[in-house]
Parts: sequence; structure tokens; C-alpha cells
Amino acid sequence: MITTYDKALELNLDPMVYGSFAEIGAGQETANWFFRASGTAGTVAKSISAYDMTMSDAIYGKSSRYVSQERLGQMMAHEFGLLVERLAPERQDHTTFFSFCNTVRARGYMDSGECHGWLGIRFQLKPGEPPSEIYIHVRLLDDENLEQMEALGVVGVNLIHATFKYRDQLSTFAKSLIENLSPGRVEVDMLKFSGHGFEFFDNRLCALQLVESGLTDATMFLPSGEVMQPADALYKRPLLLLRGSFDPVTKLHLEMIEQARSAFCPTLEADQVDRTLELCEISMANLLRGGSVDHVDFIDRADALQALGKTVLVSSCAEFHRIAAYLSRYTELPIGFILSIGLLNELFKPKWSANLAGGRLESFGRLFKKHVSLYVYPWMNRKNGEVVTSDSFRPPQDAIHLYRHFTESRRIRNIPYRDLDLLRFTSRDIQKLIQKGDPEWKKYVPDVAHRAAMHLHATS
Repeated sequence: MITTYDKALELNLDPMVYGSFAEIGAGQETANWFFRASGTAGTVAKSISAYDMTMSDAIYGKSSRYVSQERLGQMMAHEFGLLVERLAPERQDHTTFFSFCNTVRARGYMDSGECHGWLGIRFQLKPGEPPSEIYIHVRLLDDENLEQMEALGVVGVNLIHATFKYRDQLSTFAKSLIENLSPGRVEVDMLKFSGHGFEFFDNRLCALQLVESGLTDATMFLPSGEVMQPADALYKRPLLLLRGSFDPVTKLHLEMIEQARSAFCPTLEADQVDRTLELCEISMANLLRGGSVDHVDFIDRADALQALGKTVLVSSCAEFHRIAAYLSRYTELPIGFILSIGLLNELFKPKWSANLAGGRLESFGRLFKKHVSLYVYPWMNRKNGEVVTSDSFRPPQDAIHLYRHFTESRRIRNIPYRDLDLLRFTSRDIQKLIQKGDPEWKKYVPDVAHRAAMHLHATS
């Protein structure tokens, strides 16, 4: 692994790379690395910290929030524009210009709030070309301001170095962002490429890569495909989440969401109903095949969900209590998990609480710690035609009283079915129908998801 100092030195000695630094909120920790290394004049054209809000507004214009992607974009556009305007006449034929910027909320005096920031770089792929941009969002997890500043500087150097050395290698790029930092100091929960040279780049793969590389527990993108910083999307909103492999997306999935919404919304205040966000979550466990992730397979599933207007969350949280804790970080409003009887049965198995000292009780305690409820959809026993609901579900013998407590306290709620025919086939059954070429599968998959379903299993 290359040290932070050596990364800064390597860039300082690269005659093609030249740019400016604008850092707000935690000192000038990134620029400082380039000043420490030899050959600073080879990279640094300018360094600035418009720390005062009035000064910042005077330079970059007004912004609704100072620590935001919007403000970062204003900073990069302004600084890069000045750089090219003033230096291009002499250097544009042999220089790839860049402007690195960040706007950060680091730990302050008597401060216990969320510490996070936006970092970005506007740069040229080749001399004279239009600019490209890379954005990242980081959460600073150290307790002390000095440690956060240090971590921020390292991430900044890593971003600049990766931009010029690894931008064509997404996996290497993502992993390099946290190099030279011990685990647990930062989390990178958004990565986005845009501009010249990236017009056809799919940023959903960035979202997947961050989770796959362990840089964050979860990432998300909207039905439009736009990657989102989770805090912005989830903040103070009621949430309904359906976990699944969505391989393929079925009409049963849509029915489960619709029926759960009908039961969930009456539990909300009137002004909260329209703000409810529905999430379809794909965990890494549901993407792994043979020990690796098939990125084309992932895009097919995402395309199908987005065609149906769904927001997609990708997570590494196999346990329900972990995804509950993640979502509760951003909202205090009710959260509903939609699941089948089969998945409800899974929750009582020892493997999901094996790493918890309190076992099953601790697992459920963490799950229901905040305003979380489970909305359970029926299942059909195809051997005898029996329909099992959350009311008739039989938990393990030693959990009967615990389960009764959850149902009586409305933590576990039954949602009714409307179309018994949808219960006839599981997703795995539908996969087999597709593989056999049996057209009956089309009855159970929404029309807009047919192409993705066929593509998913074309070579299975």
C-alpha cells in the first residue's frame, strides 16, 4: 500500500497534474499533505479556506446548506473556472487541471452532532478537454476534532490520487479511498462520477461497489437511477422496506408492498403519509453467486425495480436488527419491514443471533428498539393448500410467549392477501419456469420486468 505522503509526492512530481484546493470546515488538511511532500510547486496552484460563511457566500454564492452537494458543486465550478481562466493560456497544452474541494462539518466545541462532509474534484482527463467530476460523501467517525481532520486529509489525498491513477478501475478506486486509515474511522456512503468521459457511466455500480468493498453498510438510488446520499433521502421520513433477492421481480412483491402500505399508513400522522418512502432492499447475501457479485445481474434487477418506480437500497446488513439500526440513524418516524412467513420463521433461528450475548432476546430487542414493526404476508403450503398467516404461524416452542407478545403489541402485524394465485409460485419456482421456457412465468412477473427476468436467467 502506498503511504499518504508518497501519494502526495507522486502527484507533486507528475508534470501533467496541476490544480487548486478549497477546503471548508476542518482546516486545509488535504492541501497540507502536498505542502509536506517535496515538489509542492508541481501540483499546488492555490489553496484557500473560506471558513467564514459570509466570505464563503461572497466567493461561491448563496446556498441552502453549507455542508451539501450543492455547495460542493458551487465551489468546484468557481475554483476550476478561475484556474482555467488564469492559467490555460500558458499551460493548457501540457496540463490536466483540477480543483479539489470539500465542505465538512467536523467535531466542534461541546458538539455531539453528526460529523460528515462532501469532497469532490473537477478535473480534465486530458489537457484542454472539458471537465469531469467525482463526488464522495463521508461520515467522520472519530470522536475528536483533531482525529477527524487527520482522517479527512488522508481521504482527500486518496481521492485526488485515485482520480488520476485508478479512475478506470472502479474496485481499486473505491478501496483506495480509505487506504492508510484504520477501520472504523470513516464511512464513504456515496460515490458519483459525472461530466466529460462519464456520460454513459452507471453510478449504480458505484453504489454497489461501496457496499461490496466494505466502505459503508448501505447505499441507495432513486427510480431515475440517481445515486443518493442516504441521509438526504431518508431523513425524518416514514419508511416501508421490502427485503428480497428480486430474482426476478414478481407481481407478488408489488402486492406485498401495496397491502403493507394500506396497513402502514393508518398508523401515521396525516402529514406523514405522503412522505412515506418505499424501499426495495437487496442485500449482498442475495447478490453473491459463487463467492462473487455479477454486476450485470445486479443491473438487471435494479432496472426492473426502477421501471416499477421503486427506490433501491443495497446493503451488507444480513440481520434485520442491523438494517433497522441503519435506518433509525436517519429517521425517528415509523419503519415497517415487509416480509413473508418464510422470512419470519428465519428470524427465530439461532444463526441470526449467534454473535449476540443476549441471543434471540437481544436480536429482537435491537430490531424493535425504535418504531419498527413487521408486516407479514401469508404463505401457501402447496402440499395441502393451507394458507399460513402471521396469526396462524407457529413459532418455535420456546418462543411461543415471545411471539404472542409481539403480535399483541402490534409489533408483528398480519397483512391480508387478495389474489391466492400469486402464492402458487415462489421466485425460485418462477426461475425454473423461465429456464424451462414455460410461458406461464409471464403471469407472475410484471410486464415491464419481463426483459430483465429473461436476461437474468438466459444463461442459468
